[in-house]
Parts: sequence; structure tokens; C-alpha cells
Amino acid sequence: MKRSIDIGIWSALKAMAVMSCIAIFLPTLPALAQTAVTGDAAAAGGMMNEAEGVIGNVFEFFEPVAESGLHGIFSFLGTQPWVFILVALAIGYPLGRLTLGPISLGATASTLLVAVVLSMTAQVAFDITYVIPGIVSTIFLSLFMYALGLGVGPKFFAGLKSSGFAAIACGLIIWSLNWVICVGGAKLAGLESGFAAGLISGSYTITAVLGVAQSAVQSGSAPIPDGMTAEQIGANMAAGYAISYILSSVFIILLLRYLPRMFGHNPVEDAKKAEVDFAGGATKGLPGSPQAFLLGYSPVDLRAYVAEHEMVIGKSISQLFDAHPQAPILRLVRDDVLVDIKTNPTIQKGDIIAVRADVGQEILHGGEIGPEVNNSLARGVKISAGDIHVGSSAVSGKTLEELAKNSVAYGVRLVAMFRAGEEIPVGPKTDVRVGDVLRVTGPQVCLDRAAEALGGHAVTQNTLAKTEVMYMAIAMAIGYIAGSLSVSIAGIPFALGTSAGCLLAGIMVAYFRSRNPEFGGPVAESTRSFLQDIGLTVFVAVLGANTGPKIISALGGDTVIWLALIGTTAALLPVVVAFFVGDKILKMNSVICAGACSGGRNSTPALNACLDESKSQVAAVPYPVSYAVTTVLALIGGYIAQIIS
Repeated sequence: MKRSIDIGIWSALKAMAVMSCIAIFLPTLPALAQTAVTGDAAAAGGMMNEAEGVIGNVFEFFEPVAESGLHGIFSFLGTQPWVFILVALAIGYPLGRLTLGPISLGATASTLLVAVVLSMTAQVAFDITYVIPGIVSTIFLSLFMYALGLGVGPKFFAGLKSSGFAAIACGLIIWSLNWVICVGGAKLAGLESGFAAGLISGSYTITAVLGVAQSAVQSGSAPIPDGMTAEQIGANMAAGYAISYILSSVFIILLLRYLPRMFGHNPVEDAKKAEVDFAGGATKGLPGSPQAFLLGYSPVDLRAYVAEHEMVIGKSISQLFDAHPQAPILRLVRDDVLVDIKTNPTIQKGDIIAVRADVGQEILHGGEIGPEVNNSLARGVKISAGDIHVGSSAVSGKTLEELAKNSVAYGVRLVAMFRAGEEIPVGPKTDVRVGDVLRVTGPQVCLDRAAEALGGHAVTQNTLAKTEVMYMAIAMAIGYIAGSLSVSIAGIPFALGTSAGCLLAGIMVAYFRSRNPEFGGPVAESTRSFLQDIGLTVFVAVLGANTGPKIISALGGDTVIWLALIGTTAALLPVVVAFFVGDKILKMNSVICAGACSGGRNSTPALNACLDESKSQVAAVPYPVSYAVTTVLALIGGYIAQIIS
């Protein structure tokens, strides 16, 4: 009865669509009639048949979905993985913004949960197993890691000097406690062989541990207990992995998101302190960083005057610059028409000149030139900030005072100066060297002229709008290949990991860019942030789709309770202990400690939660250090766990 009703509704919708199409194309009917009258009836009929065919194809595509109700919808999601991912994102993002008191899931955890629920529902209710190709998650996770590296790169090596040892210590604490809880818990609960290794792999979210543990069984290093087979051990590994993986993936995000606050810290304020510490006392954003082109407060302003006094009348632009280098003329308006100042025109009475001057010192007074006016044509000069890499030996060794009197400085103001990736104090006697980066502000034409004289190019916000995909592709390819290289020691494969390789590639590109802003194809912060955000959320959506069916297969008896209890404890308790040690004993900055714990737990989504909560990228500085150390130790631990279990 229900099916006949559904078909009836669907037929009615189809009829309504046809009628709508007729109404839309009604104005064309006279043309069709005229075509038929003039003898081209076949053409008119062909047009009608083609339109009917298009409508039919559309309805044939959706009709099975509509007629089978929810089963059709879930079946459609199974055949269209990209639509599944988009649905998970569309539901997950607004769900992540909902708050319960001070707690919210965030986009990452909520998207993962939505994907898991959809996947489990399809499996339980309709016997549909979702499988999204691993290449999808690989691509988006690699994009996330590379974008993350770009954000943290300029501060990375400075951060290692101050927090490298502490980050390793946090990682060692997390790894050792995780291993003890998983192996000891499996022993106490009387779980069969394979469960301990699966728990380590799932609670640590390192799938490679399963491969290491299985290789121990296949090579004979890990004996197969009586009454069991290698396949049963493998199934136990998969069950332990699936249950602990999903629980640890969700709860570790929530834990590290709020752990600094649980210990009485303000993550936003602590992140600001960490950024100052890692900047080595610098007050300006390093080249290549998101803060590089923020103009902020400027003591200079653009002012327009009517030329009426002898001080300026009859003088050329260059003569006035030689006399007043601190107040260059940026625009000249004569009879409501702009005059090109590059032609070095002579000022005439009644001209309107726009001067960029120091407002605080009031270098120019109205009476020295003439009355000040608010002429939009004269004052319509866009001021930009640009980083210029010094590449000319002709200016190397000259002081800033010498350059300020040269045409190099015409129309620009020095904001900051960087040497070897570090901001240095500036004064009149500060010398300029090849390799330095000068941050100046001024009109684009003046920035370009200064860059040409300094032997470089002015990298501005406009440059960032043209994202260079070639450099990104090269850097990610190198990082991915380096991360995939493996070395076997005693039968255990050791590799950096492709995601960590892409992270380091981004770090290195950003690091070298802090020394040369032109390096590696600059990326706008909005673009970098989008890649980071969409990369991780798509990755967890794919993860949830593929993990859901494994959870269903592992449910049964009290084993699932033990797996959930041991896996969740192993995922969370070591992190709390490590954070306590880092905070109370090692006196680490709370955000830096959270980043180290994220790496020690091998959880990229948890790191993203730290970044969101602290409103800063600085938590990612210690992440690669603890991540690399614990990844290697987790593989060794999984191998040993399988042997002794």
C-alpha cells in the first residue's frame, strides 16, 4: 500500500514538472508553430522529443530513490561518495557550532560523528556498506598538513629551541602509559590475542600498527595460541582497532580542546604569549606569515594642498623631494586631471598636490603650500604594505639614512627589517645587506620602484591573490615521497609518514619564505586557512564512512565494553598525565603543551581543536617533534605487544 502511495506521489510530481516545463517554454510555442507551418515539422518534433528526453533522464535518475524512500536515499549516498561527504559537512558544521554551556563539539568532531552515524545507519537498517577510496582521505589530509605547515613554518625552528625537549618528554609519557594500559588492560580482561595490538592502533589512531602486528604473526615472531588461527587474530585486531579508534578520535578532540581551561589557563592569552616568545622579541609578523601585510596604525597620512606659495610654485617634483625627502608628493592634479609625476612635472599655481607626511611631527603646515583641501582625486592613493628581498650588491652596506635620501625611498616608509628570518632593530645607521627583507608601505608604483632599485620584487597582498599551484604541488610531492620512504629494522618498517612529510614540506617552504618572500609561491592567509579547514573535515568524513561498518561487526557480548573502556582510557588518561607534567613540572605554556600532547597522541584533529580554541597556529610548533618520536615508538610497541599477548 505504502509503495503504491509513493509511486502515486512520484507520478504526480513528474506530471507537475512536465507542466512547469510547458509553462516555461510556452513563449517558444509560436516559434515552434511557425517552424511547422514553414515545412520544418520534423525539426519541431525533434525539439519536442529532445526536451521530453531530457526530462525523462532526470526523472529516471531520481525515480528509484524517491520510490524506495529512505533505502533509496542511503543507497544513493553509497553510490555517490562525494555527495555523502557534502552531506556530512553540511550537517556537521552547524552541529559543531551548537553549545551546551561552555562545551561545543567543533566542526571536526561533529563531522566525524555525522559520518559515523550515517554509515552505521546504512549498515544496520539497509545492509549497505559504505566504502570511500582511501585516495580521497589521502589527498585532503595531505592538503591539511601542508597548509598547517605553511602557518607554523616561520616560528617552527625558534619553537624547537625552547620547547623541543619538553615536547619529546610529553610524547614519551603518552606513549608509555598508552602501551601499559592497552597491554595490561587486555591481560586483566582476559582478551584473546590480537586485541592488545588493535587497542594500541585504535587508541593511538595509527593504522600502521595493525600492519606491524600482523607482520609479527605472519613471520612467526608472534606465536599463534592453540585453538586460534591467524585470521581470528586479525579479526580481533580489527575489532579492537574499530571500537577504540572512533571513541578516541571523538573524545581526544574534546579533551585537548578544553584541557588548558581545565587546568585554569586562558588558551587565547597563552597563545599570544607563546607567539611573542617564539618571535624572539619581534613586534612585526615575519615575511610569509599571515600578519605580514597588516598595515595597522601608521604615524603618516596623505594630505592634499592647493599650491599657492612660492615655496612650491615653479619647482619640479624631484627638486621638492630633494628639499623635503620626508614628505614626497604622490599625486598632482591640474584642472581636475591627474598628471604623471614620473615625468617630473613643474608645480603651477592652482595645482593640487597630495603629500604623504608625518602627522605627529606636522612636517608640513598649510601656509607653506596653500590651503588644505579634501580632493578625492588627489587623495585617492591606495597605500599597501610590501616585503622586498634585497638582492642588489649596489645597495649592500649602505645605511638606512643614506637610502632615505635616495630615489629608492621615494613615496615609501620603512616599517620593519628582517635578517635571517629575525626582526632586527632599525635606526639611521643600520646597514642594509644582501638577503635582508625590508617591509615598506606606500603606493604600488613606489613599492615597485623601490624593489627594482633593491634588486628584488615587492610581495604584497595582491601577489598573494595569485596562488602559485606549481610550487605547492612540487613541495607536497617532495614531502609525500620523503614520508613514504621506509627502512626496515628487525622486521619493523620505519617511515616518517606521508602526512608528516607534507607537514614538513609546508614548514620548510614557509621557513625559507621568511628569508625570501618570493620563495615558493606565496599563499594568501584566507586560502591557506580554507585548505586547512576543508582538508581535515573531508578527511574525518571519509574516516567516519569507512569506520562505521567495522564498529557494527565488533559489537557483541561484554568484549565490546572492555574494548571501549580500555581504548578510551588509553587514549585520554596518558594525555592528562602528560599535560599535568608539562604544565606543573616543566612549566610549559599551556597551548604549546597542548600541541605537544596532540603530537604525542598522533591526533591531527585534536591539534586542529587546539588551534581553534586558542585562535592561533602556535600550538602546531611542537606537534611534529612529539609526533615523529611517538609514531616510531608506537610501531615498536605494537610489534612487541602482539608477541607477548
